Amino acid sequence: MVFGTGRAERRPKSLSYRTMSADRTTQDDKDMRALLDAAYGDVQPLNRTARERPVQAPPDDTPRQRALDEQAVLRESLEGDPEAHEESAEGLLYRASGLSDSDFRKLRRGAFSIQDSIDLHGFNREQARHALHAFLAQAMNRGHRCIKVIHGKGLRSSAAGPVIKPSVARWLARRNDVLGYASAKPQEGGSGATIVLLRKAR
Repeated sequence: MVFGTGRAERRPKSLSYRTMSADRTTQDDKDMRALLDAAYGDVQPLNRTARERPVQAPPDDTPRQRALDEQAVLRESLEGDPEAHEESAEGLLYRASGLSDSDFRKLRRGAFSIQDSIDLHGFNREQARHALHAFLAQAMNRGHRCIKVIHGKGLRSSAAGPVIKPSVARWLARRNDVLGYASAKPQEGGSGATIVLLRKAR
């Protein structure tokens, strides 16, 4: 018969679920931090001053661009146009071959319904040229016959005179899809806008 020693046998303590969960969470956090450090180790946080600093606008080169535009207008005026256009007390006026007398009279009276328009205010000469040609191509694709080009009166131009308005007149006169144009009536913008009659799309 074997008697015990009187001492309770000690069993190794088992880890509780809470302890194991905490250890696993700590290890996961360490692993995640290591991954983040590897991915963003070189990234520096923005300080408060950098975050609140407004975006600086590019330097204004309007005077230089205006001088270039004026030179281009002068050069075009010396080259001449394929078909003459004129500006009188009535404003801009142009008639291409193929425009009937009746349609020309309607154009001058502002009797055609305007189907679309473009506003070139705020554009420099090169921007206006690209925008106008893209707009005319779109108008032809949509089958429009009458559109309005808003170019302004050029009252704020330099001593050399308006830039966009005479340029628009020349660009329009050089296009085969333009039958004619006339300055708008007062209710449509007057001499600050031009009504353009387009050829029918084939």
